[in-house]
Amino acid sequence: MKNIIFDFGNVLVRWEPEKIYTEHFGDEAKAWWFLRHVADNDWRLRIDAGESQELCLKELKEKYPDYESAIELYRSRWKEMLTGEMPGMRDIIVELRKKGHEIYGLTNWSMETFPEAREHFPILQMIDRYVVSGAEHLVKPDPRLFQVLLDRYGLKAEECTFVDDNPVNVEAARRMGMCGIQFVGAKKLRKELAL
Repeated sequence: MKNIIFDFGNVLVRWEPEKIYTEHFGDEAKAWWFLRHVADNDWRLRIDAGESQELCLKELKEKYPDYESAIELYRSRWKEMLTGEMPGMRDIIVELRKKGHEIYGLTNWSMETFPEAREHFPILQMIDRYVVSGAEHLVKPDPRLFQVLLDRYGLKAEECTFVDDNPVNVEAARRMGMCGIQFVGAKKLRKELAL
């Protein structure tokens, strides 16, 4: 495929909120429970879709007052939840470019935090053509967000390979006509991209 589109979180940079919450609760099971039932995926996607982080935090604290200090960590320690580049991915981007592939990004990420994250991680700076959900008020797997990327950069879906750790997003890309690859690590991705 001519164009390779990367998700960012847990594909290019590791996002591990469970580490902060395990430290906070002193218990890994409690951390996972909190991330599944309080600051859950639906709540996080609201922020990624461009809703005010301040408002989302306020509403969640009102709903779960016993967890106020834990909820606040989502804002105060978010940078610590990004724990480094995914091993091997920088080299893959370099090799894809050498082979003539065009590289793009499509990420669910709040615009309140993305600019600082991009400044902090050079691997994110390697991709200068991207779409961020928070700027578009749409989140994957909504096909409209994929369409924003295709339209903005004049891409054809059938000429694109999309790489994401979330199988739901991969399937959404396939329904759009792209080749979808679920990311589980750089070694396997190398084989799937024939590098």
